Amino acid sequence: MPVRPRLLYVTDLAYPARGRRYCDEDIDLTSRLRADFDLALCHPLDAEPLMDGFDAVVVRNSGPVLRHQAQYDAFRARAAARGTRVYNSLTGRGDMAGKQYLLDLTAAGHPVIPTADRPGDLDRLPDTDTYAVKPRAGADSIGLRYVPRDELKDLDWDGILVQPRIDFRYEVSFYYVDDAFQYALHAPDPERRWVLEPYDSTEADLAFARRFVDWNTLDHGIQRVDACRTRDGGLLLVELEDLNPYLSLDLVPDRTRDAFVSAMTASLHRCLEARPGA
Repeated sequence: MPVRPRLLYVTDLAYPARGRRYCDEDIDLTSRLRADFDLALCHPLDAEPLMDGFDAVVVRNSGPVLRHQAQYDAFRARAAARGTRVYNSLTGRGDMAGKQYLLDLTAAGHPVIPTADRPGDLDRLPDTDTYAVKPRAGADSIGLRYVPRDELKDLDWDGILVQPRIDFRYEVSFYYVDDAFQYALHAPDPERRWVLEPYDSTEADLAFARRFVDWNTLDHGIQRVDACRTRDGGLLLVELEDLNPYLSLDLVPDRTRDAFVSAMTASLHRCLEARPGA
């Protein structure tokens, strides 16, 4: 019998997500991936000491890194030193590397919510009544707050980003495996961002999402392009999730879920065949 690849699947099954159960997604997804791989699940705090016994490490619903930053940094350092295959590959330029990409994309003129990290750049932002202030290393809305324009002068700018509060019609997310589009979901009610429904993407929508997937140059993995539909009908990037994006697979039709699992399985095989550390 041929030896099957061994995957260490990193997930926090007890992570308390608002309005959803991340653990259900990983339980279902690993049950499907077992058709091709031998799998062991572990908490993100255990990934670094366990990783050497596996052919690759799959990082999925592991929760915000800032809750275990030191352990995550040790995991990345060990993976780089030993040439460990990691999925998603650790080459991502989006949330995996922090929020710097929002500043880079703003400066480059991409369709992203304008972002500043110092008082001298506030003139890059549109004039509005309210601004979002978020930690530069934030995730999952942790530390997010809103301030009126007249309070911007009193901000401590150490480690924060500032964006205008956008009056948008709805949010929409585009899901990719490697560089291949899989499906899209949207939240029709801005006040209930976690209540998602299937979304029929237009060619213009996919062209918008594709520019960020191409910009990211992720070697292997799953990424989610989060955007908001503005009142004038355009799209603006909200986040480029390339570390451990939640997939909401329970909300898509069975055929879409099956196609996603097939795409992820093929992507994992390509990752395993690549040169270690690539």
